[in-house]
Amino acid sequence: MGEYVDKYINYLSEVKRSSGNTISSYKRDLLKMCKYFSSNGIEDVHDVNATDLSTYISSLDKQGMSSATISRNVASIKSFFMYLFKNKVISEDCTDKLKAPKIDKKVPDVLSIEEINLLLEQPSDRSNKEIRDKAMLELLYATGLRVSELISIKLEDVNLTLNYILCRDNNKERVIPIENTCKSALEYYIKNARPDMCGDSALLFTNLKGEKMTRQGFWKLIKAYARKAGIDKDITPHMIRHSFASHLVNNGADLKAVQEMLGHSDISTTQIYLKSRQSKLKQEYDKAHPRAKS
Repeated sequence: MGEYVDKYINYLSEVKRSSGNTISSYKRDLLKMCKYFSSNGIEDVHDVNATDLSTYISSLDKQGMSSATISRNVASIKSFFMYLFKNKVISEDCTDKLKAPKIDKKVPDVLSIEEINLLLEQPSDRSNKEIRDKAMLELLYATGLRVSELISIKLEDVNLTLNYILCRDNNKERVIPIENTCKSALEYYIKNARPDMCGDSALLFTNLKGEKMTRQGFWKLIKAYARKAGIDKDITPHMIRHSFASHLVNNGADLKAVQEMLGHSDISTTQIYLKSRQSKLKQEYDKAHPRAKS
């Protein structure tokens, strides 16, 4: 079964040009499924039936996995078996009736504009590291990049003349505008700190050794500045991405434009940010309408 997973993952990468995150998630889900079936004496994809798959999904629920994680596993499995069916490896798609659990999408945790400003004020210009950190945080909030995208941006992807960056993810590209505060931080970093920090690296940002920064390294960085700012929230890089999107939507940005900037393939993923806008409108209504409290 593993050989077909390898072929499918190669198909996602070479033919569908799926994002790196999608590929790694699907591969992880499918290898986990293979391990489960192998432990139950099923080694061949031709021997897997609908009951086997339903039993496997039930086992994920019994392990205490969230509905979102189980739903992603279902999506991975359905896509894999559809690939096998279309390529005539199997004679019928046994995932037809496989259903994902219902997910109640909640509004993601975000920082207020005041908290964002406080966080971005923390890095000083007294060292190359803090100049770099300032530029990274400003770029993260200005664009809503994923941390994996942020640490992979190349210097050539930054256009400070036209105020945009080019984000590349597994041969997919999207252009994201940047505002003037972010532009100034990037200009200062590129001129004053980057030459000493990055050497001949093509990357926009590197660690102190001139090597590619890890996701964990940036996670620690952002945690340290949150503590310095006295922000009593469990801040993650993805929370900054959520804050970027939420603040745009709350201030009237077109949802389709936000979807494009975030790189969401499905606008339903972006629509979650409408809930925070609706909640804000309800609060303002309750506070201001003469009969709201009657």
